[in-house]
Amino acid sequence: MSRTHVVKGKVDLSKIDTDKDGGLNKEEGEAKIAKLLPELYELQEMMFAAGQNALLIVLQGLDTSGKEGTIGCLSRGINAHGVKVAPFKQPTELELAHDFLWRAHAQTPAKGMITIFNRSHYEDVLIVKVHKLVPEDQIKARYGHIKNFESLLTDSETIVLKFFLHISKEVQKERLLDREKDPEKAWKLNVGDWKERKLWDEYIEAYEDALSKTSTDNAPWHVVPADHKWYRNLVVLEAVVDALKPYRDDWMTQLREEGKVAMAEIDAFRKVKSGKGSGKAEG
Repeated sequence: MSRTHVVKGKVDLSKIDTDKDGGLNKEEGEAKIAKLLPELYELQEMMFAAGQNALLIVLQGLDTSGKEGTIGCLSRGINAHGVKVAPFKQPTELELAHDFLWRAHAQTPAKGMITIFNRSHYEDVLIVKVHKLVPEDQIKARYGHIKNFESLLTDSETIVLKFFLHISKEVQKERLLDREKDPEKAWKLNVGDWKERKLWDEYIEAYEDALSKTSTDNAPWHVVPADHKWYRNLVVLEAVVDALKPYRDDWMTQLREEGKVAMAEIDAFRKVKSGKGSGKAEG
């Protein structure tokens, strides 16, 4: 059973508990994470080798919700050769000269690969809505463009997983203040975080609108309780593993066939090299 809240229709974030722990304590949760990481590694290895599918993981959330922490957890179970993290910050002049999805499409994963969006194309219906950077009718049009974009990806065998890391306003304040107390986290400090915090209600409204209007059967939004960092990591990790497992048999079938072909080629090579047709390699 999924620990996430899968968005179907209108979502009210105030009714989704940010403080869930699944009836687990931290030690139990981390033990489950430790068991899941090798499974994720195996699934990623099979996906990479089969080359049938790609995986796009979209991480969104308010400041301090734990996007980078989530990426850190997932990376423990992923071969670095097959993954890329794409951060989305303020658009460059070049990016602004194109349509708003141009920079996102350029970062999507090739078959066999995983890409994690640290923030994403959704910034262009969140920040722009809160700060009124474009007219409301353009934002509404962008919801349709986003759904079409993600439909194109899923039609092209990309698995799309979208996670909203849901924290409470109180926990955000605690985490911001903790950064000020810890010299090793001072580099994360940004006065802009406190300024944006004043727009908390506006951001929640923007997220509710975006999640409600862009959650589809093929690319649903998962709301992840994120007040407990370990539980957030467990929830996302479980969801990723659960999304990949249905593909395991198809990947294995293809890889077995490729293995048979490779063994036949090796056997033929040995027969030619031996000159005797015995199948034994010389030397």
